[in-house]
Amino acid sequence: MEEQITKTKFVKEPEEPTREYIFQKNSKTKKAVYIIIVFLIILGLGIILSALNFFSPEL
Repeated sequence: MEEQITKTKFVKEPEEPTREYIFQKNSKTKKAVYIIIVFLIILGLGIILSALNFFSPEL
């Protein structure tokens, strides 16, 4: 059996003909990245705020 060795690239440039890529440089990918970043920021803030509330002394 012959193994096919391909190099998978992380970001595909628009002028490259290869199909071996993870992300494309287009508006759909950029929107998805922004949505994921906002979600992770909100998740991090929620964890921090819940930790502050959990460890705060009772009044």
